[in-house]
Amino acid sequence: MISELNIKDLGVIANSTIALGSGFTAITGETGAGKTMIVTALGLLMGERSDAALVREGASQARITGIIETVKSQVLDIVDEVGGETEEGELLITRTVNVDSVSRAGVGGARCPVRVLSRLASEIFCVHGQNDQLRLRTQHEQRETLDRFGGAAVSAARAAYESVYTRRLELEREHTNITENREQRRQQAEQLRRAVEDISLVDPQPDEIELLRARIEKLGNLESLRANLARAVNVLAAEGSDATQCDAQMLIGQAAQAAQDAASVDKTLSDAVEQLQDIATRLQDVTADLVRYSDDLEGGSEAELEQAQQRIAELTRLERVYGTSLQGLWEYHDIAAERLSVFSDDDTRLQEITAELEELRSRQTEAAAKLTELRQAAAAVLGERVTAELAALALSDSSFLVEIRSQEPTITGADEIAFMLIPYTGAAPKPLSKTASGGELSRIMLALEVVLAGSDPVPTFVFDEIDAGIGGAAAIEVGKRLAKLAQSAQVIVVTHLAQVAAFADNHLSITKDASGGFTQSSCKQLSGDARLAETARLLSGLSDSESALQHAAELVAMGRAELKNYR
Repeated sequence: MISELNIKDLGVIANSTIALGSGFTAITGETGAGKTMIVTALGLLMGERSDAALVREGASQARITGIIETVKSQVLDIVDEVGGETEEGELLITRTVNVDSVSRAGVGGARCPVRVLSRLASEIFCVHGQNDQLRLRTQHEQRETLDRFGGAAVSAARAAYESVYTRRLELEREHTNITENREQRRQQAEQLRRAVEDISLVDPQPDEIELLRARIEKLGNLESLRANLARAVNVLAAEGSDATQCDAQMLIGQAAQAAQDAASVDKTLSDAVEQLQDIATRLQDVTADLVRYSDDLEGGSEAELEQAQQRIAELTRLERVYGTSLQGLWEYHDIAAERLSVFSDDDTRLQEITAELEELRSRQTEAAAKLTELRQAAAAVLGERVTAELAALALSDSSFLVEIRSQEPTITGADEIAFMLIPYTGAAPKPLSKTASGGELSRIMLALEVVLAGSDPVPTFVFDEIDAGIGGAAAIEVGKRLAKLAQSAQVIVVTHLAQVAAFADNHLSITKDASGGFTQSSCKQLSGDARLAETARLLSGLSDSESALQHAAELVAMGRAELKNYR
């Protein structure tokens, strides 16, 4: 709902703030006062094309600001997307038009492209005017409206149909992919098979390359290893019968014996004796380990070195060919094996798809027929209700109907939906936009919106000159229906008929003043005697005529009584 509209330097309006509020707001004023400028201002906030000629003469730019009360998630998502903010449920929308034709837009304090306003408008506003296109102008919008009017039954039938339709498309794409890419899939399967066999045959192990490189380093230095080990063992435990030759074990043994002899005299040396004996034991263990290692080196050969080098080359090749590390080769192997199982089962899969498709096509036909049947029932009710509304709006010879024609199935069903009007008895049905004048079209849309109000709500409706070409009882019926529509939405109406304005919750008057040498318009809210005077002016052209004032009071009282009935 738009709660406040500020218009500055737009046409004849210099600066005016219009408090709109909820319910039904009627905007009246003399011809040329600027009533249509309010609709123009709303259109600019909705993202309509700007025109530099709209800028008030002498001003550099026109500026329109609207405060929108909204918690609608679709609106908030768009605001977040452009970086704007709402404050306590209020959204500020701005639009400026410069004399050089440059136009700018703002949403929630953030600059944004004008096209963003058009996206917001579809969630906030609906304008029905003399030159405006219909809100329900496309087949898509008409189909969606009919389906919402059809309620839960149509919604469930459509969901069931969409589920079958979507599954059928998925299977048909899979069938096409298999059949049209058979050779390519065969080649891919062969590549996957080679990869699985290659990795399985080599059987790479984690960290294997590092271990092999260490082995190669060892095998490449066998002679140096053997010489150094022999020297170390000789120092620890010398071989031979030379009595003068001493090794580490002998020296430590001698030291341990001498310490033990000393300990027989002084017991405090016992710890030293134990430590020397432990060292002697450990030297024997180390010597044994070195001897064993040296013996193992005797098995090393050039053949083993060559084998290790070939193994590294093979592992490196796998990493290069499959583009992954040694640790990732088995993961690649498992993925390839899984994909191979899919490719290898093409014939079986095609048989399964063919069987399921046959069933799905049958189910889709049934689901589409069910959806069509429910839409036809909803279309008949919608047509009857709108036609009944038209009769009360001075369009008694007109009939509204919803045509449902067969079409190639799509995600939304097998139905082409068209909102049609028979303008007079015996005439052929024609699309709404091609069968009525601007004022008639607004009344037709009013009838449609009243019927749809419960199932297809719009936050704000704007009707411009909806009462063109009517008067008397028909105008009263228009006023009643606008008041009825205002029970579920905000309704803003530009009117020149007292019979319409009398049913408004909020009556605004646009007045023109040329006393200062230039013309400017302003807006004020009417109540009490001021409202009666304006209503009388609309009736007779005279705001102080006793008979007109009496008739005005009667109309306003009728409007208040009607509003009480709705509440």
